[in-house]
Amino acid sequence: MGDPVTPIKENRSEMGVNPSSSSSTSSSLLNLPSNMSRSSLSLETPSSSSSSSSPSSSRSHIDRLLGVGINPSPSRTIYSDRFIPSRSASNFALFDISPSSNSSSEGREDGSGTYATLLRTVLFGPDSGVVSPITPEKPAGFKARHSPLTHPNRNIFRYKTETRRSLYSLSPFGFDDTLPGVNPSPAKTPRKVPRSPYKVLDAPALQDDFYLNLVDWSSHNMLAVGLGNCVYLWNACSSKVTKLCDLGMDDNVCSVGWAQRGTHLAVGTNDGKLQIWDASRCKRVRTMEGHQLRVGALAWSSSLLSSGSRDKTILQRDIRAQDDFVNKLPGHKSEVCGLKWSYDNRQLASGGNDNRLFVWNQHSTQPVLKYCEHTAAVKAIAWSPHFHGVLASGGGTADRCIRFWNTTTNSHLSCMDTGSQVCNLVWSKNVNELVSTHGYSQNQIIVWRYPTMSKLATLTGHTYRVLYLAISPDGQTIVTGAGDETLRFWNVFPSPKSQNSDSDIGASSFGRTQIR
Repeated sequence: MGDPVTPIKENRSEMGVNPSSSSSTSSSLLNLPSNMSRSSLSLETPSSSSSSSSPSSSRSHIDRLLGVGINPSPSRTIYSDRFIPSRSASNFALFDISPSSNSSSEGREDGSGTYATLLRTVLFGPDSGVVSPITPEKPAGFKARHSPLTHPNRNIFRYKTETRRSLYSLSPFGFDDTLPGVNPSPAKTPRKVPRSPYKVLDAPALQDDFYLNLVDWSSHNMLAVGLGNCVYLWNACSSKVTKLCDLGMDDNVCSVGWAQRGTHLAVGTNDGKLQIWDASRCKRVRTMEGHQLRVGALAWSSSLLSSGSRDKTILQRDIRAQDDFVNKLPGHKSEVCGLKWSYDNRQLASGGNDNRLFVWNQHSTQPVLKYCEHTAAVKAIAWSPHFHGVLASGGGTADRCIRFWNTTTNSHLSCMDTGSQVCNLVWSKNVNELVSTHGYSQNQIIVWRYPTMSKLATLTGHTYRVLYLAISPDGQTIVTGAGDETLRFWNVFPSPKSQNSDSDIGASSFGRTQIR
């Protein structure tokens, strides 16, 4: 884009040239060798008379050519030796602008305005509120733009579809806008969660009881399931099933819980006892008493084991000590059905059939925090592995809500009504997402993105309440259990390094087998 032609008008009077000084001026204008005089110059003309002219007539011809002593007409344009290109033949329609209609004396100012107009159009788009200059010769109407005499409007500098008109488009911080000519990074597509389980296990006699916790997955990739009065182990690597124990006809398994490290499994029974088993040797190590009624909730914290019972109490047990328990935590007014230690092992969250959620520290005998917002039993409890002190809890049929708490600031963060009974919650350690399982009335499994609580997937398949939930040690696979006597394995979370890799826990095999 160049400027329109800017003719230069010379004014002899301003330059100090007048007829009286024509001789001296003409001499100064000629650059002659030192050995040549002006009188030796001669000028030949086509006319016959010029050949016989005197030296004075030759001098007058030279003066005339040099413009000495001549006052030019004001309307006459004299071009200097400076080359200024003419844009009169330029096709401005290519750039959706028109040349200026101003007079030639204002050409330079109009040229800079045209450039500014074009620059603004390129950067902010043609609809940025800038009106292109219009000339009478080239009206901006529809007929003129599409006239057969003009070239089609190609707008080679317009990024109409690629650029959003925003003042933030030049910001180095993005704001979701990009500069013209810069290829933005491709949009991140939502992660796809398989809608079907990759494996189904038959689990005969798996109880349909909301207050029990009968499934847990160990750090050594071993799944423990309580079926009736027996506990079975399923090796996720080899798919081998082992019967760990049989409590006899007069007792039932009410809860199972693996130690954080090692192969020790705690088994809560219907008669209020707590058994510790070494799964590697299939041998019972110890039996602990203390509860009067069934033990439905278990939670490990290193060598400390917490147990919750229908007798409304929580017992803190140190498996290294000789005593059956070291602390008794009263507080709940009904059965304790949910227990979870925080990842730093400093806080214990407990939920009960009294619709209460309590938080305890390592040494307290009274809850340090009490939350009473739920309107149904609180069994589903999960601590965030990503945010210190963030706790999620879910309520039963009359509540249907997942609530989030900050135990550090003792504040209620948010609430999500799921529309159905919340049975379990588990947080992904790989990404900031969590899974909830539900009962009445849809029996679904939902994958949520936190903190927006947008649904990534809703998984269905169980025909009864999804009462049991555990997550694999690699954090990618979950197993769900229901009163329909099935265990279903789902790949719902990505690995820490890749969001597309599959779990290596039996992901290649799909089938239906029996756990006993």
